[in-house]
Amino acid sequence: MTHRKAVFLMVLVTLLWSTAGVVTRHLEAARSFEITFWRSAFNALTLMVALRWMRGAAFWGQLRRAPRVVWWSGLCWGVMYTAFMLALTLTSVANVLVTMALGPLLTALFARVFLHHRLPARTWAAIGLASGGIAWMFGREMQGSPGSLAGMAIAFAVPVAAASNWTLLQHQRAHVDRHAGSGNAAPDMLSAVLLGALISALATLPLAWPMQASAHDLGLLALLGATQLALPCLLVVALARVLPAPELALLGLLEVLFGVLWAWLGAGEIPSSSALSGGAMVLAALIGNELLGLWTRPPASRTTPRSNL
Repeated sequence: MTHRKAVFLMVLVTLLWSTAGVVTRHLEAARSFEITFWRSAFNALTLMVALRWMRGAAFWGQLRRAPRVVWWSGLCWGVMYTAFMLALTLTSVANVLVTMALGPLLTALFARVFLHHRLPARTWAAIGLASGGIAWMFGREMQGSPGSLAGMAIAFAVPVAAASNWTLLQHQRAHVDRHAGSGNAAPDMLSAVLLGALISALATLPLAWPMQASAHDLGLLALLGATQLALPCLLVVALARVLPAPELALLGLLEVLFGVLWAWLGAGEIPSSSALSGGAMVLAALIGNELLGLWTRPPASRTTPRSNL
C-alpha cells in the first residue's frame, strides 16, 4: 500500500469514527453503560463474522493462542471503546472531542520515549497548531459542571489508550521487520480489535441492567457497532503497518472536524465562528504536514510502504 492511499483510507476511518456523537444523541431510552454494552456487543458480533470469513476455521484456535502483545492491544481497544461512550453520556460531544485531541501529542511523546523516534520539527509544529485549533474551537466548552468535568476525565483515558495502542502497533511492526525471514509467524493484531470489543462488552454488561433500549435504539447501536467501530478499527490496524504512530494520531484529529459537521447536519447544531476558524487551523496543520512530508521524502520512497512522518 502506498503512503498516499494509506492517508486516504485513514481519512475514511475518521469519517466513520465521527458518527458516534450525533447517533448517540438520537437514542430514545438507552443510557450510559447500556449504550456502551450494546455498541461493543454489536461490534464484537460483526468482528467475529468478518474475522472468521477472513481467517477461516483456524481463527478461533489462533485467538486462543494469541501472544501477550495481542492481549495488551486488545485491552487498549477495550478502554477506548468503553471510555469514549461513557464520556459522551456525561458531557458534551465537544468536551469529549477536545479531550481526545490530546492524542497526537501523547502519541508523539510515547513514540519518542518508548520507541526513541526522532520527530521532525514540522510534526511538532503541526501537533501544536492542530491542538491550538482544537482548543480554540471548544474553548468555551471547557468550563462545565462537575459531571461535565468527570466526563472529560473519563474521556482522557481514550487518548492515553490510543497513544499506547499506536505505539504498541508500531513497535510490533518494527519487531516483525527485524525478524523477517526467521520463520516465526507475525501475531494477528486484528484479533486484538475483537478482544477489545469482548472486554468492553463483558465489563459493562453487569452495569447495563436494567436494559431499557428500544428497537430504535438497538438499530442505531448495531449501526455504530458495525460501521463506526468494526470496519474502521480493522482498517486502522492495517494502516498501522504503513503510517507511523504519530501520523495516525495526527490524522485522527479529523474525527473532531467531521464530528462537528455531523452534529450540524444531523442534530441542527450550527458551528460557531470560533469552530470554523479553529477547524481551519486543524486542516492547515494536517495538510501542511502531509505536503511537507511528501516534498521532503526522497522520490524513490514516495510509493513504498515505509515513510517518514
